[in-house]
Amino acid sequence: MRAIRFVVGMALAPVCWAVTGAVLELAWHLHPAPDALPGAGALAPMTGFVLWLLLYGTLPRPVRTYILAHELTHALWAAVMGANVVGFNVGRNGGSVTLSRSNVLITLAPYFFPLYTVLLILLYYTLSIFFAVERYSLLWLGLVGFSWGFHFTFTVAALLQRQTDVHHYGRLFSYTLIYGLNVLGIGLWLVIVSPATLEQLIALLAGHHARLAAGLRAAAAGALAGWREITA
Repeated sequence: MRAIRFVVGMALAPVCWAVTGAVLELAWHLHPAPDALPGAGALAPMTGFVLWLLLYGTLPRPVRTYILAHELTHALWAAVMGANVVGFNVGRNGGSVTLSRSNVLITLAPYFFPLYTVLLILLYYTLSIFFAVERYSLLWLGLVGFSWGFHFTFTVAALLQRQTDVHHYGRLFSYTLIYGLNVLGIGLWLVIVSPATLEQLIALLAGHHARLAAGLRAAAAGALAGWREITA
């Protein structure tokens, strides 16, 4: 099983590249307001992200807030997938959640599911019932970047330590899955709080994956031709 996960991880690596290209293209061509400058849709979340990095590097880090999100995410995904939460504990230096059963998504969810960004999105939709929140797309994009920056910094810090969650499923498989789902999540958050549509995201994903497939076929054909020349 571990060998199969390694092969899947290898296959996911180029897919991650294509997903990254699609999401970056979506972000760059966002037009959150009629008078917005080109690239403003990408600069707004980036500004929020950089602001969080500055706070993360200069102020005391809210570690317990992250631990709470980490364990809540395990519990949330477990509940969605039909598992029972038997025990839950969050402390100053760590936390734990005891589940009736687990799987790869439940185990790795805290590393690719930014809970506070999701809560922000829910707030956006709740407020949209009463207010024209779409007028402030740049602000919401900035907040998405800020909250996702929280997720990013603490996820990286956690992965730099030995994580039994990751090692159980193999590092290559876990890292490619975590990376790919994180980037795909960014695309979805941008769609939710900006004029970008899911159809645009899907079209970009399809286009980048088609170019990836064509490039891989060309590389394989070139390698095969080279091998034939050597062995001829």
